[in-house]
Parts: sequence; structure tokens; C-alpha cells
Amino acid sequence: HLDQIGLAQLNEIEPILDQFKQQHKPVIAWGTHYEQRQYLLASHSSQIFLDPMGDVMITGFGHARNYYRDALDKIGIQVHLMKVGTYKSFAEPFIANGPSQAATEADQSLYQALWHNTTRDIENARQLPAGSLQQTIDNIPVLLTENQGNTAQLALKEHWVDNLLTHEELLHYLLNLGIAPNKSKSGVQTVNFFDYLAQLPPDEAGSSIAVIVAAGEIQDGQGKLGTIGGDTTSALIREARLDKETKAIVLRVDSPGGSAFASEQIRRELALAKKQGLPVLVSMGNVAASGGYWISLAADKVYADPDTVTGSIGVFSLFPTADLLMQKLGVHSAGVTTTWLSDAQNPLRPMDPRFEAILQSSVNHIYSEFVQRTADAHHKTTAEVDQVAQGRVWDGRQALAFGLIDELGSFTDAINQAAELAHTKTFHLTYFDTDNNWFDRVLANNSTLFSQLLMRAFAGQNSIPINSFIQPLSPLLKTLSTTSSPQITAHCLCVNPI
Repeated sequence: HLDQIGLAQLNEIEPILDQFKQQHKPVIAWGTHYEQRQYLLASHSSQIFLDPMGDVMITGFGHARNYYRDALDKIGIQVHLMKVGTYKSFAEPFIANGPSQAATEADQSLYQALWHNTTRDIENARQLPAGSLQQTIDNIPVLLTENQGNTAQLALKEHWVDNLLTHEELLHYLLNLGIAPNKSKSGVQTVNFFDYLAQLPPDEAGSSIAVIVAAGEIQDGQGKLGTIGGDTTSALIREARLDKETKAIVLRVDSPGGSAFASEQIRRELALAKKQGLPVLVSMGNVAASGGYWISLAADKVYADPDTVTGSIGVFSLFPTADLLMQKLGVHSAGVTTTWLSDAQNPLRPMDPRFEAILQSSVNHIYSEFVQRTADAHHKTTAEVDQVAQGRVWDGRQALAFGLIDELGSFTDAINQAAELAHTKTFHLTYFDTDNNWFDRVLANNSTLFSQLLMRAFAGQNSIPINSFIQPLSPLLKTLSTTSSPQITAHCLCVNPI
């Protein structure tokens, strides 16, 4: 269940494991393979066991993007970018063949900060010397040779694990601890995570604190499952604030942003809840950047995890034109208009400089609005905000230092603060969510699997994964397929990197 979990979510779980251990109850981790996020969580166990043929794979953080400038030039598509923000790098793959110096600087700074947090967390949990994790990774080729290529033995020698046990040996160990044996088959009594969760009775005592989860890309109108719709999420907030049982609202944000209009639409609805007298709290998850940051600006207090990726205060608009492609294909377009604007948004014609100026002016205006709202929310001048804006992303600690958030803390901290502001000691959580049918949820939870199956069905087992190249081009393809106005976007091409 850790495939999609991020650093901030892991940081929410770790203290609970630590509290469990403090009650003199052992937490035991065993596995045949620990990848990075699994090991980060396992490091907070009382003991870590590894199969004698297993390994621990701690790789650090990194990412690579495809850049399409040459490819687009070859087919005759030109991308016009209007933006504000030196570090706003979302559109760089469409206009360049590599990252800008500013983008590299920002990514390097962010990843180093997150990596420092992660290694420090593991070293503290495992009581390893500071810096030892990085040193081991740097010397793995030599260390692995010294251990005859035995990755499990290397993990044991470096104190990454406490012992090497097969599954059968693990069962004997648990029986010796006093765990009850399984009566129907060999082994010990266990309970599945979901079965255990289902047995917990719902808590409906006390006042109601409304929880709304805003996860995914922010879109205009009705959001699909896995996205944040401006209309959809605003309606949920409205439903929560008009409910007489609601005493406070907590918005959980995990979003890289999207539509600037939809972001403002959601912020306005939260502002109405605040004006109504309801405490409004925001808890930032793995990513709350750009539009994800914008929707947080109406809160009484914003909590973020130290590893939350946030900020990215900047906006842009993309407008691709395919007139050169049409020439190559021998396709010609003609017609009549009453003004020059009538056909200015046609992506099959060259970009009109006057229309480009209009778009840039609109982008400038939206950026000014973004900065002003941030300044108002955090009691700063626009000049102070602009210094840490410009599309730059920060981790939670950096954002706190710059005054972009109010406090480092978990979702639980935000809930408790909401209860305190609502002057209630006894409360329960009421989740406001859209109704989705079973098939929608299956598709959302298994979208990657379904896409892989479809690709293989149509193209064969050994086909080139062309979808991984085409998917990032979706903003351009969407624009080319419509004649509506280009969208002004507050979006961050950023992910929590684990």
C-alpha cells in the first residue's frame, strides 16, 4: 500500500509507530526487499528483519523530463509561452531542449533539502552516525564487492537491518515472542489491515469538523475522480459551511495546481466560510504548490509537513500553433472575419503578436492577483512576497522561514487546532466528498494498470511505451483541439520525489 505514498504522508505515520513503541509494544518489519519509502517507514520499527536473499535499495532523489523542442520543430508545431516567474518551469519541455539554469537551481535546492530531511530521519531512527547513509551509498560498489555481492549481508553490516531471517524463521521468532499461533494453519494469528480498519466503530460524538480533501490537478467546472473541480470542490465547501452541524472546516490539500480561475473559485468559497464565522484550517500534504497554494490562502492557519513541496507562486499560459505543420501537409485554411480577434485563437494560423500581448498582459495581471492575495493572507508586502515567489518551489521548513505557511504540523495538528478555534473539546470528523460509482473508483485506483493493459492489447507485449512520451504533451494537444481561449494556469511541474 506504499506505491503512491509520499514523504509528507510517511511523516504522518512515523510518529504513530513511535507512540506504539513507547507503550512497550514491539513494531517488527520484515521484507524480502525494501525500496526507499518502505525502508523509511521500517526505520521506525523496533526491529528490521530482511530475508537472507533480500536487499535494501536506498537511491536518493532524482528525476528526468523529456524535452520536445526539436521534435515539435520537426513536425511544425511552435509553442508560445507567456509567463511570470523566473523559476516557473512547467512549460520548459515544450520550448527548450533542456532545463533552464533557474529550474536546475530550484530543483537541486529542493531535492537536497528533502534528501537531508530523509537521511536525518533514518539516521536518527536507526541511531546511525550523521552522514553515514550518504557515505554508504557513495561507497556501495566497493562495499558490495567486499561482501561478495551479498546485498543482505551488506545491509546487516551497515546496521540498516537487525537480522537476516527467512519467513519461516520470522514465524518462529513471533511465536517465541508470545504471539498466538494460528489454529487453522501454520504460523501466527494475523489481521489484515483493511479488516482491522473495518472493525473500528465510527465516532460521531461531539461537534462536527468538516474535512474536504482537495487532491489532484485543479480544473475548471466539474472535476473528474482524482482531480479538483472548481465547481465540484466549491460545492462541497458550500455544503459543509451551510450544514448547521459544522463547527470548523479543514481542507486537506495535495495538488500541484492547475486552473487559476478554479483556484480562485475555491479560495472564495473558503473565504465565505471564514466570513460566516467558521474556523478554516488547511493541512498541506505531499504537494501544495501553485494553484494548490492559492486555494490555501483563505485559511485562518496553514499547516505543512517539513517535506511538503509548496510555493510555486507564478502563472503561465501556453498557446501552440500548427501553421507550419499545415503547410507541410498541404492543408490550407481560408475564411472571413469581422475583427482581427475573430480568428486570433485559431491554432492553425500563425500567432498574432497583438494576441500574444493580450495573453501576456492577462498573465501579468493574474500573477499580481496571486502575489496580492498571498501578501494579504500572510500580512506581508507584495515586494516581500515577490522575492520568494517567481514560481519557486520550497519545502515546508523553507516555506515557514519565508512566512508562506503558519506552522509545521500534521493533519492531526490541523484538526486539533480547528477544534480549539471552534471552542470544542469533543468532536468527530465529517468528510464531505462527491459521490462516485464503484467503477469510477476502480479506474482511478488502477489507471496505470489499465493503461498498460490497453497498450499491450493493442500494440503487443514488447511495444515501445509511447504513452510515456505522449502524455506530457496533453496540454498542447488539448489546445490544438479547441478554439476556446487559452487557459491561464497556476501549475507546478513538481512531485514529492520519493
